[in-house]
Amino acid sequence: MDCFSGLPKGVTISMIIQRVYSGLAALVIGILMFSTPVSGKIAVFVSVAPQKYFVQQICKELADVQVMVPSGASPATYEPKPRQMAAISKTRIYFSIGVPFEKTWLKKIAAANPDMAVVPTDRGIKKLPIAVHTHHGDQNQPEHGALDPHIWLSPPLVMIQARTILEALQETDPIQRSVYENNFRAFMSQLSDLDAELRTIFSGTSGQQFMVFHPSWGYFAQAYGLKQVSIEIEGKEPKPADLRELIEHARADGIKFVFVQPQFSARSAKLIAREISGQVVFADPLAEDWAGNLRAVARKFESALR
Repeated sequence: MDCFSGLPKGVTISMIIQRVYSGLAALVIGILMFSTPVSGKIAVFVSVAPQKYFVQQICKELADVQVMVPSGASPATYEPKPRQMAAISKTRIYFSIGVPFEKTWLKKIAAANPDMAVVPTDRGIKKLPIAVHTHHGDQNQPEHGALDPHIWLSPPLVMIQARTILEALQETDPIQRSVYENNFRAFMSQLSDLDAELRTIFSGTSGQQFMVFHPSWGYFAQAYGLKQVSIEIEGKEPKPADLRELIEHARADGIKFVFVQPQFSARSAKLIAREISGQVVFADPLAEDWAGNLRAVARKFESALR
């Protein structure tokens, strides 16, 4: 007697096989719908806009990338919106970078989705202390305990971040491993070309200084042999005595341009620029078009250092 001899009347072996296959197909579809968004793209969150540029260079159309800190907001004080926290529940990877708001919010963000991978893209990077302009001839001394988070403004450091992003994407989506690898290699080539271009721009300006309100450009300055002089002191507007010293410093070193970013007040920068018969120039460290913006800012710095 075979195992199918007791089948109910009207039920055939082919019918049973068809039902089994239908059940397996439904199971596979359910797994795929759970593991990836309906669009088929990996849901990714980053802290700041330049990171979106980095991730997109490696994932191209394979991921949907959202930015936590929107344009015009400060990564120092930002508080995620409820809709963003809701979106986190469907996110596969969160790429952090060490900006100040993460100290308060990163654990909460991670707790909103225990299955989400939280990947620190500042891993393996030695951060610089934030340098501030001090009094009595001691210039650009480290701010006590504060490390500069602006590691995305140095192409050599972005190369390190890109490797971390690649590995996280490959681990989350191993089927597309080779695609990510090829995109990563193309991005590394672009970074190498950009780095060479910037080194050429600043080849004759070693040691020269530029003045900024917020000390965002320390890693950029380190990469290309420049020195930034910060107006802001320990995250605060300068006092009248500080302003007088900064004006004297700018006059002594022939500084004629004062750089500010859209996320901060330009009041002190305008005062200094007026006193030195200089100009206020905007340089945004958080622009999403990272490569284009870095080239544009480099040209502004080059003009200021002539």
